[in-house]
Amino acid sequence: MRLRVEFTTEPFDLDEAPRHAVVARDVIQKAELDAVDVGPFGNTAEGEAAVVLGAVDAMLRQALEAGATRVSLQVNVMGEGE
Repeated sequence: MRLRVEFTTEPFDLDEAPRHAVVARDVIQKAELDAVDVGPFGNTAEGEAAVVLGAVDAMLRQALEAGATRVSLQVNVMGEGE
């Protein structure tokens, strides 16, 4: 099964990326995912379910430890051809 995850961390800082956002992005970028897109207001990644779920677990733990007060997260099961 393949999954797509979309997430944002808060609080936002429009002047520079807060530490928790940088940490979350680093975790996702270092995971063995097939597609990763990081942006200033949201991030997405795709891959096999076990890899995505492991990366999400690590991202949540490390982002919260780095000062995130909220993490908005959406996980979708991808259909064939997506």
